[in-house]
Amino acid sequence: MELAHSLLLNEEAYNQLGEVQRAEFIFDWLRYLEKLLLATSRSDVREKQKTLVEQLLSLLNSSPGPPTRKLLAKNLGILYSIGDTFSVYETIDKCNDLIRSKDDSPSYLPTKLAAVVCLGSLYKKLGRILVNTFTDTVGNILKAMKSAESQGRYEIMLSLQNILNGLGAAAIPCHRDVYKAAKSCLTDRSMAVRCAAAKCLLELQKEAIFMWSTDLDSVATLCFKSFEGSNYDVRISVSKLLGTVLAKAIISKHPGTASRQSMRRVSLEEVLELLGTGFLRGSSGFLRASGDMLKGTSSVSRDVRVGVTQAYVVFVSTLGGTWLEKNFAAFLSHILSLVSQSHPKATQTQTDAVCGRRCVSFILRATIGGLLGEKAQIAAAKDICQAIWKLKKVMDAVMSDSNVETRLGSTDVTASQHMLVCALQELGNLTYSLGTTAAPLLQDSSSGILDSVISVIVHPSISVRLAAAWCLHCIAVALPSYLTPLLDRCLERLTVLKSSPEAVTGFSFAVAALLGAVKHCPLGIPHGKGKIIMTLAEDLLCSAAQNSRLSAQRTQAGWLLIAALMTLGPAVVSHHLARVLLLWKCVFPVSPKDLETEKSRGDSFTWQVTLEGRAGALCAVKSFVSHCGDLLTGEVIQRLLPPLPCAVDLLTQLSSVLKAYGSPLKTPSLVYRQRLYELLILLPPETYEGNLCAILKELAADLTASDIQVAASAFLLPPLCHRDDLVILSPLLQETDHRFIEEQLLLGNGIACGSLEYDPYAIYEKDVLGDSVPKPLPPVLSVISSAVKLFGVVCAHVGEAQRLLILEQLLDSIKHTKGARQQVVQLHVVSSLSSFLKYLAGSKGNLGPEEMRRLAVALVMGALESPNPLLRCAAAEAWARLAQVVDDGAFTAALAQVSFDKLKSARDVVTRTGYSLALGSLYRYLGGISSSQHLNSCVGILYTLSQDSTSPDVQTWALHSLSLIIDSAGPLYHMHVEPTLSLIIMLLLNVPPTHAEVQQSLGRCLNALITTLGPELQGNSTSISTLRTSCLLGCAVMQDNPDCLVQAQAISCLQQLHMFAPRHVNLSSLVSCLCVNLCSPYLLLRRAVLACLRQLVQREAAEVSEHAVMLAKDSREELTLDANIREVGLEGALLTLLDKETDQKLSNDIKETLNHMLTSMAVDKLSFWLKLCKDVLAASADFTTVTCVDTMQEEEGDKGDDASVLTTRNDDKSYPFTNPRWATRVFAAECVCRIINQCENAHSAHFDIALAQEMKKRDSRNDFLVLHLADLIRMAFMAATDHSDQLRLSGLETLLVVIRRFAAIPEPEFPGHVILEQYQANVGAALRPAFASETPPDVTAKACQVCSAWIASGVVSDLNDLRRVHQLLVSSLTKIQAGKEALSHLYNESASTMEILAVLKAWAEVYIIAVERHKSHRQPLKTTTCSEESVRNGSYSSDGLLDLVHTDLGTLSRLWLAALQDFALLTLPSEFASQLPVEGGAFYTAETSENAKLHYYNSWALILHATALWLTSTGFVVADPDEGVSHLSRPVTPTSMCQGSSSGATVKSPEDVCTDRFHLILGISVEFLCSLRSDATMESITACLHALQALLDVPWPRSKIGSDQDLGIELLNVLHRVILTRESPSIQLASLEVVRQIICAAQEHVKEKRRSAEVDDGAAEKETLPEFGEGKDTGGLVPGKSLVFATLELCVCILVRQLPELNPKLTGSPGVKATKPQVLSEDGSRLVSAALVILSELPAVCSPEGSISILPTILYLTIGVLRETAVKLPGGQVSSTVAASLQALKGIVSSPMARAEKSHTAWTDLLRSALTTVLDCWDPDGTHQELDEISLLTAITVFILSTSPEVTTIPCLQKRCIEKFKATLEIKDPVVQIKTYQLLLSIFQYPNPAVSYPYIYSLVSSIVEKLQEIDQRKPEDTTELQIFQEGIKVLEALVAIAEEQHRSQLVACLLPILISFLLDDNTLGSATSIMKSLHDFALQHLMQIGPQYSSVFKNVMASSPALKARLEAAIKGNQESVKVKIPTSKHTKNPGKNASIQLKTNFL
Repeated sequence: MELAHSLLLNEEAYNQLGEVQRAEFIFDWLRYLEKLLLATSRSDVREKQKTLVEQLLSLLNSSPGPPTRKLLAKNLGILYSIGDTFSVYETIDKCNDLIRSKDDSPSYLPTKLAAVVCLGSLYKKLGRILVNTFTDTVGNILKAMKSAESQGRYEIMLSLQNILNGLGAAAIPCHRDVYKAAKSCLTDRSMAVRCAAAKCLLELQKEAIFMWSTDLDSVATLCFKSFEGSNYDVRISVSKLLGTVLAKAIISKHPGTASRQSMRRVSLEEVLELLGTGFLRGSSGFLRASGDMLKGTSSVSRDVRVGVTQAYVVFVSTLGGTWLEKNFAAFLSHILSLVSQSHPKATQTQTDAVCGRRCVSFILRATIGGLLGEKAQIAAAKDICQAIWKLKKVMDAVMSDSNVETRLGSTDVTASQHMLVCALQELGNLTYSLGTTAAPLLQDSSSGILDSVISVIVHPSISVRLAAAWCLHCIAVALPSYLTPLLDRCLERLTVLKSSPEAVTGFSFAVAALLGAVKHCPLGIPHGKGKIIMTLAEDLLCSAAQNSRLSAQRTQAGWLLIAALMTLGPAVVSHHLARVLLLWKCVFPVSPKDLETEKSRGDSFTWQVTLEGRAGALCAVKSFVSHCGDLLTGEVIQRLLPPLPCAVDLLTQLSSVLKAYGSPLKTPSLVYRQRLYELLILLPPETYEGNLCAILKELAADLTASDIQVAASAFLLPPLCHRDDLVILSPLLQETDHRFIEEQLLLGNGIACGSLEYDPYAIYEKDVLGDSVPKPLPPVLSVISSAVKLFGVVCAHVGEAQRLLILEQLLDSIKHTKGARQQVVQLHVVSSLSSFLKYLAGSKGNLGPEEMRRLAVALVMGALESPNPLLRCAAAEAWARLAQVVDDGAFTAALAQVSFDKLKSARDVVTRTGYSLALGSLYRYLGGISSSQHLNSCVGILYTLSQDSTSPDVQTWALHSLSLIIDSAGPLYHMHVEPTLSLIIMLLLNVPPTHAEVQQSLGRCLNALITTLGPELQGNSTSISTLRTSCLLGCAVMQDNPDCLVQAQAISCLQQLHMFAPRHVNLSSLVSCLCVNLCSPYLLLRRAVLACLRQLVQREAAEVSEHAVMLAKDSREELTLDANIREVGLEGALLTLLDKETDQKLSNDIKETLNHMLTSMAVDKLSFWLKLCKDVLAASADFTTVTCVDTMQEEEGDKGDDASVLTTRNDDKSYPFTNPRWATRVFAAECVCRIINQCENAHSAHFDIALAQEMKKRDSRNDFLVLHLADLIRMAFMAATDHSDQLRLSGLETLLVVIRRFAAIPEPEFPGHVILEQYQANVGAALRPAFASETPPDVTAKACQVCSAWIASGVVSDLNDLRRVHQLLVSSLTKIQAGKEALSHLYNESASTMEILAVLKAWAEVYIIAVERHKSHRQPLKTTTCSEESVRNGSYSSDGLLDLVHTDLGTLSRLWLAALQDFALLTLPSEFASQLPVEGGAFYTAETSENAKLHYYNSWALILHATALWLTSTGFVVADPDEGVSHLSRPVTPTSMCQGSSSGATVKSPEDVCTDRFHLILGISVEFLCSLRSDATMESITACLHALQALLDVPWPRSKIGSDQDLGIELLNVLHRVILTRESPSIQLASLEVVRQIICAAQEHVKEKRRSAEVDDGAAEKETLPEFGEGKDTGGLVPGKSLVFATLELCVCILVRQLPELNPKLTGSPGVKATKPQVLSEDGSRLVSAALVILSELPAVCSPEGSISILPTILYLTIGVLRETAVKLPGGQVSSTVAASLQALKGIVSSPMARAEKSHTAWTDLLRSALTTVLDCWDPDGTHQELDEISLLTAITVFILSTSPEVTTIPCLQKRCIEKFKATLEIKDPVVQIKTYQLLLSIFQYPNPAVSYPYIYSLVSSIVEKLQEIDQRKPEDTTELQIFQEGIKVLEALVAIAEEQHRSQLVACLLPILISFLLDDNTLGSATSIMKSLHDFALQHLMQIGPQYSSVFKNVMASSPALKARLEAAIKGNQESVKVKIPTSKHTKNPGKNASIQLKTNFL
């Protein structure tokens, strides 16, 4: 293929190829040439132009296929437009000659067609240059058309379109001729030609004025004719033509004066009249219509009506939204008049009426819903409402006519009914789509929407009543706040107007519809409504018999209400179940005998009522079973069953009843059947086992009944066919945007579409398609479809003999009928068989004996040869299911063989299509028919069939089947890949464009092949690259195909290729293809585009986005979206599309695509994304509201930018989004939150304004989120104050995210302030509306969360500013204080629970923050005096916040406790349900407890924390006398204050109240922590642990825990579990803090017991004192019973997780292993330190014996931590873990237990061992010491100083310790020396000589030596100075403790050293600073020593005159400075300390 890539055709390569390869080669060369020509310079092209033209023209004769001729023509056009145009006339002549040629052979046809296409392309490209030749050309082409076949006519039309396009106005001379030719083609028998003609005329009307002036009527009539017998594509093309021409007629300004007189402007009325004629009379003239009338058939064929409907939509869309707004009233009245009585033919039969209404609804929905923005939609709704009022007045006038005869016979009543139905449905849909933004519409009293809808609920026509009820349903779903009032209003009317039959049915429909709306409204309705409705329903059913005029209506209404009530779900229904079951039992006779007597009595009317009642009851039970599955316990099922046999009996006797009473019972009996079947389908078959045979017989009779005339295969079969197979049938079965109206064509002329009046019970069911009206089919049809479903179930459960009989009977019934009847019966029977096989396959059932197989095969074979394609499709599915169920290889092979034989012998299309699909299906279900030889034969046969060009149908089915086989065969298919691929390419290059369905099947084959090849496509071998090139070529051919569904296939093939071999797919051309088709009118193409885009942006979003923008900028041909993509990029285009798109699946794809793009690009293109979101949000915001917020002057720097933000709205031209819908705005708000989250993981500058500004200065392209804060706030504000509740929630969420992310960022220009502070007015203004009284609770709840976050964030420090937001919380607190009784009754009680808890949670958060701030400000005040300012700002506001909360604390604490009590009750396991209070809790009612649970789960944790803090602050003292009285068994709410508790117990003491509260908090915490659900949030766990900490901060709860050991152990075990299951360090630290508090509590308890025992037994002997503490007298700790053991487990867990080396099992031996010490992370260090603190506290909890048991463990762990973490750090610092272990060690060794007599000896031994362990840590040879000596020495010192002397004074240990000190003194490191001196100083000063003397003796001499050495050397730096000073201090200390006789020697050593450092006057000036410091130091110490030891001092002075002289000189020299120093030293308490500080600062 590479050889094809050259400018000229490589002819030698070409000539070597075979036939098929040549076509590929040429196509590839032409594709390459097209790109190359555009990229080559003009001169190069001109050089080779001649040869190229010759080569291209020679290709014309090589019979090119359709794609090739199209490309060839395109290249010729490009070539001439770039190169010279000299030879173009020759080329045109040559083409004309080819067309004129008389050769009519099929082989010459491609050449002719190619010539036609070339002409079109040349004229399109060169246009006016060729103006002088075009008349001949057009004449020639038109002449050729007369003899052309369909392909020729098709190409000629498209070619003419191109010629007209190129010449523009110059083509006027030929317009009439072209018009004439196109007219004939517009009604051509080939659909493709009709489409092409429509395109040609569409081009023609741009210039041909006559089409939209003088000939307008004939154009319209022509289009109507064209619609007759059309397919979907023709309707799309022709309606586009008709709509465009009519729109042009209205808006055109006629050019030139001369023409103006001859033309008249066409008015809107005339145009609408024209369209109306088409809609009502079709294409026929008046006379033909009357002929039809005489025959009694409907005048307008449905396809004309549907086509005209689409034309209406095109007409309005072309004129645009603003036009529609202006002319809406006229348009509406015209559209509604289409179904009015002035055109009786349109609504002659019910079927016609229903279809007409569908069309009208579609027009209204597509125009109002698609073109108008929200404001215009509200105006439209008002107009519709006016129309309803008008129609209502007409009806009232008629109804008030006193003469009953004229009244009911009047046509006017029915006249308005269809108009009303359409108006009401559109009003409903409109409100539904507006959602809560429709609130102003309903509040506007002038339009009175609700009144108008409710007024027509009593209309005499049932369809109007249903439509009005549905409209109310939509209003309630859109505006949940109206649900309860509407329900009340309808119930009230129903009760009052019980005696009017219309009112009874109308209002019962309304109530049912409103109940159906409840499941769409999360806030629900009050629980009590269920009871009212149930009572009313019972009342209606009981009073039905009293008045025969009303009995049918009341019966229906009663059961309808009950059935609708069931949709409220188990929580409501469970309360009424008993009554429903009783009614159900009573509605059927008890025994068969009663049924007999019933039959003998009664008349036609009573039977009608009875059947209505029983059908209703069946429906109610069906509703119960489907909506309340949870209530279907065994017991309930037992109570449901008894009436069933009787219901079945009645079913079997219906036919006799019908015979007796005639036709009035026909419909009721049908409905009864349908209801029974529907119920039985839902019930498990075991429940009606006894009646299976009877049911089966009835079903068989129904399916083969003689009176069913219509074969409605279109609704029966699709569910029984495989979804993938429906593609090959009529495109109507595929999803399109016009599905709503196209459906009626699918069902065939005789059948009605679904409509609500066929089954009023559908009104409360959720419609499959979401928002549109439910569309139940007429009973005749729905009975069949239920029967088919039920047949499958029942037949699978009867005995085999019975099954055989039935199948035989069915087979016979087909044989015995003839003609159309036979088709109907066959359809029903095959459907039932399919249903049966599907059920069997699903339940793994067994078919039965051989005979059964034979029957089944016969039935299916019959259907495979049926002329109905749908039936063949279903039969192929059944064929495969049959093989699947029998599951026997031989049988499967036999089936396959039958198919082979049939395919080989048959010649008719029907058999060949049926059996070829059967083969594919077999493969699909049995994963390949195992043997490869079968595969070969299958593929061989299908190859042959797919090349049968005489029948496109056979090709389509065979190729589809092939695609199934490729898919199922998987790797087995590899051997066939190459031949299949070349077959596909060959067909793609040769199948005529008029057979799009063949090409769609080819596309599916290619897709399957690509999937089969999979990742192999990446390979580089020649075979693979050839395959890959062929795949890409196939995709290219399909991309160029004019059929949209083929293009969709191309896109999905490219998507697969991109997944497997991304490098080989040209992304830019793929993206351009996607962008062009983004707005295609074909839904499936749009879906393919978005599915592909979604995949592309997951990998390379940025590239896709760039390609799209590049394409929009470069695009030569107009892109539908290009203007949009140019301005707002692909992202903006997708947002616009999202706003317009109605298909749910597509919308989700768009959202996902945008989310992927946002994730990968938002950070880099921040401004762009934020602008997009802002434009969408601002496009709807009322700008007045935004400006008013900025009353607060902002900082100077921001002013300019804010002003610009506010004025952006003035120029509307640059506005990319016009009136986006609320759903799109919600999505934009969610995007803002996502953008903030994305930025969090990016650069830190996004949340640091100083850094961001600096980086922006450095490079202006840098962009950071923090710089857009004003925009973020503004967007959140716009969203939070919108009309739409969903948007308000999103806006508040955005605000919350902004507050949380930006609260802590300081404002660099104003230190001490944060950047959010300037936006406090905006935040306040955004929150205020959410607290208005009419706001729904979910919005208020969200706003509370934002309030508390704002207050807690600490952004605002000034109390007065805080008060604004605080006030909002106060107002809501006042509102909820009255408990559950006070809140609004609009919603379910659980909604008010949600609101109350949200308020309490918000207050809890504020209180927690206030207390924390208060604490943190108190601590620093104690230790240091803060600078004045911080005291003023900080502590004031922190206390201030607490003061703010304080005023409401009394109320709050009561409510908090009540909420916690509720939560505790609700979390009880279900077995305690009986103990719960009957009336519910403080804030929830018993009935709604399930829904309420969720809200409690969301808020309990913070409330718990706050309550614990409050109890702590009161110290558990019950202050309020009230509170002492209140009882916790009944929650403390204002309602229960001061009432006796239910048990009538006495008033509780304060102690009891406190105990209850304590246990409440503890219980909730333990319950939560011990069973942490996976969804438990970090926030809840932390809050819970903090609550426990707060609780244990005060003595009283500690005493509780201390005195109850089991409680403590329980808590520790729970905490241990938390630590094990949650990795978060903060949670583990919090848990450890609680552990520490528990141990403290235990210590306090033990101390207290010891103290009280001593006090009591003061006189008694000490020995008899009992032992307190754990371990008692034995020292045994029982796991599970011991607090200490539990604590040890927990601490070991923490320590081993941080330092695994501590676990002897891991390290292999308990001995000391010299591992390298390590520094832990900060979190790890904290955890280890906390654990060590706890360990050191443990001995105090034990008895002496107990302490002996735990001591080894504690010491091992403590020393272990020291050993593992004693790392040498620079500057002699000690790591935090080492410090903690030393601290712990000190705590342990100085424990009183070491001294206690019972444990003294054991402790001594253990401590000696511990000391040995520490000594062993040193490296034995001392060469490379890993551990830090200082840390180890400190540990030794701790032992020496803190244990009793006998531990360390035994010689062997003492000797080793001394050695260590000696060795350390020798270390050169100055820091080590300093520390060693300091440690020795502390040892030397130890009061017990037995301990200190040995050290003094051993070490003093070396210290003195060291000092003398320094003395000789003179210190050079500060460290040496410090070493010297520390040494001197040690010696001075020795002097102090020495005995008198030795002191003189010591002083004699010390003085010379000190004096040697003194300087005299002369040297003092020149000395270094260090020498000066030494001089001062020495002098000072001498001055101190002299007076202290004067005698010794004198002796030394006397013996050494040199020293004396030196000292005197120094003193003299210092005299002056000393004088100065003395007065200051009086003020300083500790001059020594000061001096040293001074010195240090001097040096530094």
